Amino acid sequence: MTPQAPAARRPIRDLPDELISQIAAGEVVERPASVVRELLDNALDAGATQVTVRLSAGGVRLILVEDDGLGIPREELPVALRRHATSKIASLHDLEAVGTMGFRGEALAAINSIADMSLISRTLDTGHAWQLDGRTGELKPAPRARGTSVEVRELFYATPARRKFLKTDATELAHCIDAVRRHALVRPDVGFAIWHEGKLVEQWRACSGALAGAHSLSHHDQRLADVLGAEFVAQSVAVYHESSARRADGQPAVRVWGRAGIPDAARTRADQQFAYVNGRYVRDKVLTHAARSAYEDVLHGQRQPVYALYIEIDPARVDVNVHPTKIEVRFRDSREVHQAVRHAAEDALAAPRAGAASANAASPEAEAAPPLNPGLQSNKAFAQQGWAQPAIKFVANQEHRVSDFEALWPVSPGTSRPAAPARPMPGAAPAPADSPPASAPPEGSLPRGDWPLGRALAQLQGIYILAENAQGLIIVDMHAAHERIVYERLKSQLDASRIASQPLLIPATFAATPQEVATAEAGADTLALLGLEITPFSPKTLAVRAVPTSLAAGDAVELARSVLAELAQHDASTVVQRAQNELLGAMACHGAVRANRQLTVDEMNALLRQMEATERSDQCNHGRPTWRQLSLKELDSLFLRGR
Repeated sequence: MTPQAPAARRPIRDLPDELISQIAAGEVVERPASVVRELLDNALDAGATQVTVRLSAGGVRLILVEDDGLGIPREELPVALRRHATSKIASLHDLEAVGTMGFRGEALAAINSIADMSLISRTLDTGHAWQLDGRTGELKPAPRARGTSVEVRELFYATPARRKFLKTDATELAHCIDAVRRHALVRPDVGFAIWHEGKLVEQWRACSGALAGAHSLSHHDQRLADVLGAEFVAQSVAVYHESSARRADGQPAVRVWGRAGIPDAARTRADQQFAYVNGRYVRDKVLTHAARSAYEDVLHGQRQPVYALYIEIDPARVDVNVHPTKIEVRFRDSREVHQAVRHAAEDALAAPRAGAASANAASPEAEAAPPLNPGLQSNKAFAQQGWAQPAIKFVANQEHRVSDFEALWPVSPGTSRPAAPARPMPGAAPAPADSPPASAPPEGSLPRGDWPLGRALAQLQGIYILAENAQGLIIVDMHAAHERIVYERLKSQLDASRIASQPLLIPATFAATPQEVATAEAGADTLALLGLEITPFSPKTLAVRAVPTSLAAGDAVELARSVLAELAQHDASTVVQRAQNELLGAMACHGAVRANRQLTVDEMNALLRQMEATERSDQCNHGRPTWRQLSLKELDSLFLRGR
């Protein structure tokens, strides 16, 4: 074999400044949308209340961003195009607690190195604006109101190889619109307009009242409706959560708010998932995992939830200097943030939407504001319209048939259940001795006029329950609904007690990676709380010595690997909870009422009332809906009434 000749030595030397800027531009500017994002960051940092974006050829030929912010003084315009020149930070302390959108000081210099760029800016105390040519550095007077205009022409003209990787003009335009949309969703106090080839493509006006400083959740809801459509707000629930930990100033360590889409609004793609940290749109695995875990119990299959979540955290507890595009962050305590986001979304999704819609309809603003679930309103209209009598009259003081549904009636704390009648339902399992009669609602239950799921009318094919409410017809899948009720009851019983641990007679050993060994040693206390005992058996082997009692029959090694993987990045309790929930779900499915089981009207009403009081009762354990609403308008259209 012929020996290779030694490589010729290359001298170490400084790169030209232009080449350095072009290399940096490769990290900062991926496509026209990257330029739009950087320029929007600068406009918002400058205090703009109106931003206009003008594009040509999807942003490849022209990107012009105009704002009405504070402007740049004449003497600072040339400095703005230098590498690492910024007004956002001045020391390491500022970098560790960034409170602005931009801070790296490299965007304008990077853009100027790969495109033909010019700046026009005017401050409030000057008589006219000044224009700076990015190529020549020439400064000259120019007409303009207060604010700044940044014009970028012929993107990537200096790096033609990069230009070949761009997509069609329509695709690049769509990415630019997305970049503006992400800024618009978090700043309802700012108006945005997008023009392409001289035509207005999108416009979102500043929400009324937000400019005066009355920044509120209603303004964000209005902007969400404007940007994502009114259906997004109508098919979502409000989210608000504050962590128990407090900062030195008394504020919560983590605050989460926004809107989470109901499971029925889930999509096949994750294209409507917006997460913001201190006003900055980010793509973060911790936030994505936390939001997804909140939907595990209610989402069907691989469908993706929709949400717009805003996280407020001490800037010193989050590092935004992770990536040149500033779209990634790193949290000092990722587990704290993960739990806050997960609990916020879970709590919002847990409340039955039937009850929430009823409460929403009862408010004075109910007619003006869209309901959380537009198909369902309050049942108070029954009494007002003279529908006080149920569609099928109940027979009082008769022999009642008892079934397992009668145990569904909730009992107020401190009260006991009435004695059960002696005669059971033919063909049914004997009822427990403490079951109440089906026709006797317990203390604390809703009055009949406030039943969001209405009054039972009949049973269809032994599968569906038909009920009547103020809006029209309710159709309930009785097996799916009862399955969720039993499932939630089992979960509550398990949550009420500490996770019991069962030692294994023979420890289950497995070959572990160095990270798994380190995680097991560092997280021993957390594992113990989850009912797990995982200890080193050798430098490269771990032994599972105890598992949760409810999961003793499962694969101990697979459970240990999953928990350690989650513990290394997220909150490992989700793995144990997921495994336990799968077991409880199977138990609930087998224990729920089966199809073709004939129910009395009283039993059907008992099921409806319990659905209204059970968390997540809008979906079964597998994420399928448990009930649907057919409004009178929809029923009229089926029979061509009013035409």
